[in-house]
Amino acid sequence: MTIDPNTPIPANHRAGFVNLIGNPNVGKSTLMNQLVGEKISIMTSKAQTTRHRIKGIVNGEDFQIVYSDLPGVLDPAYMMQKMMMRFVIDSLQDADIILYLVECGETKYNAELVEKIKKLGRPIVLIINKIDKFTAEQVEESKALWQEIFPESDVFAISALKGLNIEAMRDRIIELLPLCPPYFPKDALTDRPMRFFVSELIREQILLQYKKEIPYSVEVVVDSYKEEENLIRIGATLYVERDTQKAIIIGSKGAAIKKLGTDARTSIEDFLQKHIFLDLSVKVLKDWRNSELLMKKFGYDYGD
Repeated sequence: MTIDPNTPIPANHRAGFVNLIGNPNVGKSTLMNQLVGEKISIMTSKAQTTRHRIKGIVNGEDFQIVYSDLPGVLDPAYMMQKMMMRFVIDSLQDADIILYLVECGETKYNAELVEKIKKLGRPIVLIINKIDKFTAEQVEESKALWQEIFPESDVFAISALKGLNIEAMRDRIIELLPLCPPYFPKDALTDRPMRFFVSELIREQILLQYKKEIPYSVEVVVDSYKEEENLIRIGATLYVERDTQKAIIIGSKGAAIKKLGTDARTSIEDFLQKHIFLDLSVKVLKDWRNSELLMKKFGYDYGD
């Protein structure tokens, strides 16, 4: 739906921040993109795909939902993960509604986080995802288990990938929003700049094309973004932690980084709907994931 930003705001307008929380790889980014109707979050089968808070804004004539896709809940092993988890906890404070997403059949959860969520007193929408892979009996068992953990929650069994039962869940989210004017312009889709999405689309291809520790050791920084009449020229640096990782990223005779550049360019062109010239370089920045100073330089202070 296209909303005219000059349309007067009705007195019964609802608006609020709706934060998606759950373990890694339960489908938060897939659900986020379904709810927003656009590809806002990158998606891969690997855990820890999402590193940043990504807001997607959905507008109707009498509502505005500000969805936030957050990093998956995990036990942090290094500074970057510690900062990610610190932000997940802090983000609970600005949520008007919490979407707690689990995979059907999942039983693992962070008890401390669950208690923090309960004490906030915010409306909780509990979402059982990936039901297309399970029997009706298994879905009911999962719903009963999680209803015990969050007895005050609304429970929805969905498939974010297939788009099953999304509408009923979205309608309930709108009902739970507080009466409030919009927080962002009515034609806004996200609060992130284009450079951010370009870096995420490059990182998505890294996650898809490289194995083991390599994707988690890479940070993508867009150094230049120049729009011309029929072309956008983009320069990006891939920072890795060791020389051996740099060699793997580049590949034999540059074959790996050439494929990465080709696939990333195609993905960015689909997103921006313009022709792209993409120049990638690789640099070593030793142990960057354990440096708080470098983490902040790369935007992991989560000041947004």
